[in-house]
This record gives sequence, C-alpha cells and structure tokens, in this order.
Amino acid sequence: MSHAPSNMLLRRGPSFLLFSKPHHLLTSSPPLILPLLSFPQQLRYASLLHLPACRSRLYCSHSQATVPSPSHEPTTNPPSSSSSSRVADKKREKFVRRALFVPPGVAREEVTEEMILPGSNIVIGPYAGHSQIKQVEFVKSSSRVKDCPKDDRPEFAMLGRSNVGKSSLINALTRKKEVALTSKKPGKTQLINHFLVNKSWYIVDLPGYGFANAPEAARMDWSSFTKGYFLNRNTIVAVLLLVDASVPPQKIDLDCANWLGRNNIPMTFVFTKCDKKKSGKQRPDENIKNFQELIRKSYKEPPPWIMTSSVTGLGRDELLLHMSQLRNYWDN
Repeated sequence: MSHAPSNMLLRRGPSFLLFSKPHHLLTSSPPLILPLLSFPQQLRYASLLHLPACRSRLYCSHSQATVPSPSHEPTTNPPSSSSSSRVADKKREKFVRRALFVPPGVAREEVTEEMILPGSNIVIGPYAGHSQIKQVEFVKSSSRVKDCPKDDRPEFAMLGRSNVGKSSLINALTRKKEVALTSKKPGKTQLINHFLVNKSWYIVDLPGYGFANAPEAARMDWSSFTKGYFLNRNTIVAVLLLVDASVPPQKIDLDCANWLGRNNIPMTFVFTKCDKKKSGKQRPDENIKNFQELIRKSYKEPPPWIMTSSVTGLGRDELLLHMSQLRNYWDN
C-alpha cells in the first residue's frame, strides 16, 4: 500500500494530535475492531472501556458506556443537586486537562479513567485492534537508508541509549529469544535492522546512541546516519524512544527527544527498567515525572508514554495495543 506524505501522521506533529485528515473523518464512526481481538482480549477491553463485547453495541455513547454508580442510602442532609453537579464538573474539568494522549476517534471530553492504559497516559480508542505477535522474521540489515526495505509497510523505530534495554524489549514484545541481538557490551547494533511482524508491519532496531566507551571504529555518527533515516523514511508510524527509568533524566535523552519534537517526528516515550530501583536513587516513577517536566515545554501537546519492564513483562500488552491503534489509523 502506498501512502503519500500528505496523508500520513508523519511530520504533522510530535504527539499525533495534529492530523491531515478532515475533522469529520476523525469523529465519524470508525471500523469495528473488538471482534479482531481474541475472545479473552474482547472481554478484557470491553470491560476496560465499559463496552459490551459484541458488534451491535460496540460504539455506544459516553452516557451509555458509563457504569452506573452504586446506590447509597440517603443521608440526613444530602447535598443539593446543583452543588453536587458543580463538584462533579470541577473534577471532570481537572481530569480533562490532564496530560493525556488522546488518539483518533476519541473526543477529549468523553475520556474516562477506565479508558487509560495502566502505567501510561495513553487513552484507548476505536482504532485499537489485533495486537498479538504471531510471527516475526528478520528481513535485513542496512548500512544506508536507501537500502532499507521498499515495500511501504508501516514501521515502528526503536531508539535509545546503547544500554537502555532496546534489544531486550524487542525480544519481550515478540516473546522470542534472540530476535534482536542482546549483549553485555552496549553499542552492538550498528545497522538499521528490520524485523517483519505478522507479515504486515516492521519493528526497526536502530543503532543506540551515547555510549562514550565504545571503540572509535564502532561509534556511529548519529547525526548523519540515524537522523537521515528519520528525515527520509516515509513509512514511519512512530519512533519508540526508550528511556531508562531507573536513573535520573539524562541530557542525551532530552536532547534526542527535543530534536524529534523540533522535526515534528511522532514518538512514544517507552520507559524501560521500571522494575529496578537502585540503592540510594530515586524510584522509577519519580524519574519519569522529572523527565516529563523537563520536556513539557518543548511540546504543545503531551506525547504518549508508557512504563515497561522486560523482566516482569510490565507494559508489554499495553504497548502492543497502543501500537495497534497507531498502525490501524495509519493504514486508513
């Protein structure tokens, strides 16, 4: 399938909230997607969204989708309805203003807490679909952008510091050992590596950056090599920028995030190693909060982010579901 740049999410905004499609296409009824999930997934995400796992009522309105509050015995001095309404409105307004990533097909004012993926700011929308990886195969390694596959399949680029756990995350997502090369020596990935998933989309393993102790011959000119890939590759759905959550924010990660933002390249922050807490150091959630505070001024809209751990499997299914909704919208 060929996609002209004018019809893509690429280059239009770092948070996917600026789209080239007309507004009425985003708010009209999208394709039904829950039937594409396995039956356990249908039940899980129908429950998550407060929706029935059937086609006929899948896209009910917000008022229909909300679970009724349990009944309570009246108090002797119940609050007035107008007072309760004002309190509810203030809570709702505060919630809507939260730094959430709201995908296509979802009105921000209709988002509920139950629609947000755990350990993230990502709202699940109607484009979320089949997210299981059934087959993965290595296609090729490329030393130049022009040598990358030319079949126009959508791709997600994995990027991060050389010791951030990029290869481990790829192996965890695919649930196959040694799909991507892992090593105790950071900096082993020196080429653009394409892995074909379900014969329909790519995971792209890019060279890591920032490992100062790598041999001079093994160091990559990130500016001319990887940046060239981002600026000249029209099949990128999103960059998954991996950030080590077990350490405080690193300048090199902030610089990379700001460069992607300035060039309007869509991305998702994937915080790795969220199971680790180094002795005497801040907790991963505190490091994540500090990182977000530092990059907030660079983005008009908050980019999506998610917590993961290749050791415990934290965030694996949620990240794949997020990738599915970006991919399905890109394909339409």
